[in-house]
Amino acid sequence: MENQQDFLLQDDLVTRTAFENFGIKYLFPWQRLVIANILEAYEYHKNPLDYENIGDADDSFCKGRQIVLLPTGAGKSICFQIPSILIDGPTLVIYPLLALMSDQQRRMQEGNLKSVMLRGGQSAKERELCFQKIRDGAKIIIANPEVLQNEALLEQLKEFEIRHIAIDEAHCVSEWGDSFRPAYLCLGNVIKKLNPPLITAFTATASPSVLERVCEILFDGNAHIVRSESDRQNIHYFVKYAAAKKKQALLLAQTEQRPMIIFCGTRDKAEDMSRELNLSFGNGTSKFYHAGLEKSEKDETEKWFYESKNGVLCATCAYGMGVDKKDIKTVVHLQASPTAEAYIQEAGRGGRDGSVAKAILLWSPSDSLDYSVYPKGSRQASMREFAETKDCRRQVLLNALGAEQAVCSGCDNCNSKKENSKKPLSDWELTFQIIKKHRNFYSEDEIEAELYEKLNQKKRALLGVNIWTHKDTVEVVNQLKDSGQIEKSGFLWKGRLRVKKAANLSVLKKQSRLPCWQLSGSVFKHFLQSKNASIN
Repeated sequence: MENQQDFLLQDDLVTRTAFENFGIKYLFPWQRLVIANILEAYEYHKNPLDYENIGDADDSFCKGRQIVLLPTGAGKSICFQIPSILIDGPTLVIYPLLALMSDQQRRMQEGNLKSVMLRGGQSAKERELCFQKIRDGAKIIIANPEVLQNEALLEQLKEFEIRHIAIDEAHCVSEWGDSFRPAYLCLGNVIKKLNPPLITAFTATASPSVLERVCEILFDGNAHIVRSESDRQNIHYFVKYAAAKKKQALLLAQTEQRPMIIFCGTRDKAEDMSRELNLSFGNGTSKFYHAGLEKSEKDETEKWFYESKNGVLCATCAYGMGVDKKDIKTVVHLQASPTAEAYIQEAGRGGRDGSVAKAILLWSPSDSLDYSVYPKGSRQASMREFAETKDCRRQVLLNALGAEQAVCSGCDNCNSKKENSKKPLSDWELTFQIIKKHRNFYSEDEIEAELYEKLNQKKRALLGVNIWTHKDTVEVVNQLKDSGQIEKSGFLWKGRLRVKKAANLSVLKKQSRLPCWQLSGSVFKHFLQSKNASIN
């Protein structure tokens, strides 16, 4: 009975702290569980003799070592902010991006939570001012992995007896540590040096292999895993097949709900896509965001998009983590993310207010060929499986994370099955059908002229203007040729286009469950070879 009363008192204290500091009236069950784990582990370290009879409990839990997987928008920050108020001593929070560090500090200040930020390039005077604020009671120290490689800084931090280290976006330990952010691989040494009683790593997405790597680097392989359901049911997944993706994105900007993010693979593509939107729909429709912008430019764009109810932001992955705009209705990917984890993370920018949001991936024959080089079962190959599956897309993503089976709340494949409806033809599917129907009839110039008229005819009804250009139709035809779907005839029909012959195509399509265009050309040969077959 006494333990139950203690729990209720603690629960009331947590609820009161959330409301008084952040105006939060309700905590989700997973938030309560993570906070309770942190506070209980802290009590264990203060009074270990009280836990002598703990029996078979997870030793890593008792030692306050846990990895927390909560879906995007579930409120991970509260899970370390509330404990930071309730425990003695400061909490060190490690973020991957400077922009995210600044944004989080702003929100902490709004919640009357005193914090300091340690980053590269600070003067001795600025650092000393930070240390003085910690002495005066600042509860949270914000830093990135690189600044913590400074041995002199670590020695000074040791003097403050840090109680809790929280690593946000912990999947970056695996994603970036082995490539361009080696400081992430040294975080285990930082933890050992500071030796806090509590360590919590937070992430929204992590496959079993990523999770194992994070556990190894941060916790020497011994951590308590707290995993909520990975499925964000208010995110509905769609894939649009398109060779000329920019034109498809323009159509989506007109027909889908805004605010909208269009994720682009490069800085140039983000700027180009934004220009196209402003030309098509008027200046002020769109802005672009990438790592090459000055801080003032980033701040201006962030403010514009945060306040916009109808804007379209064209961004690289630099705008991915830590975005707190809650009313984003549509997330479009002009280029596919490298892995399923990255895609879920970016798609999860939508619907953070709990409303339904669409995540739409644009996928071309070129994408299929690019991703075909990855071995089946790899983290990269999961994106091709997601794009080309005929089954539930949501489940493909959950499988890539090693997560639970789920009833689909919305994806284009499941919707089509329920409604018994057919999806409209994409630009390359229309081209393929025309050439198949009129074998050896069109030259390249002639099919491109035909496409120009047919594709613009379809879009004029929606947009009121012609958006397709000759360059776009050339791109569609070239992708069909490069992927081995169509070819030029010889002899009597020299230079005329035809669908490339493929033996037993219908059988192979059924076996592989891939679109027919994926089974042509080099990929078709590779498939046959993998089945120990030969091409006649």
